[in-house]
Amino acid sequence: MSRRRKTLHKSTLPDPRYKSVLVTELIGVVLKQGKKTIAEQIVYTALDELNKKVEGEGSPLEKFEACLENIKPRLEVKSRRVGGANYQVPMEVAPDRAKALALRWLLDAARNRTEPNMALRLAAELVSAKNNEGNAVRKKQDVHKMAEANRAFAHFRF
Repeated sequence: MSRRRKTLHKSTLPDPRYKSVLVTELIGVVLKQGKKTIAEQIVYTALDELNKKVEGEGSPLEKFEACLENIKPRLEVKSRRVGGANYQVPMEVAPDRAKALALRWLLDAARNRTEPNMALRLAAELVSAKNNEGNAVRKKQDVHKMAEANRAFAHFRF
């Protein structure tokens, strides 16, 4: 039983353009040094580019959600100490944590790309994620491989 209080989750306001909490969370991840208007410009430009590059029906928001679904992990490994040895125990990922990991991996992969500006990097990574390619999806696959490799320790779940 935890000795700490339960954390209070603040309700996030939806963004003004798409009326989506998910886009607001992406803006928060892109945010650097409190420059929110720049982060908004980057995200909105990236979503416009995603809409242009990915053909098919649906709004840019639906395409973005589909990209994020390809990045979200289902399993991860957590270190657990049992009898003096540390085991990597595969665990299911809670939906909120899966979304947070997906946004973080998306941004890390976008920052490591070589396009001229951040909006184009983010858009290119989103297009790659939509096609189940790119470094963010590769990160998810690596985490899943690690969980699969350590499946023998699943009985140590807590």
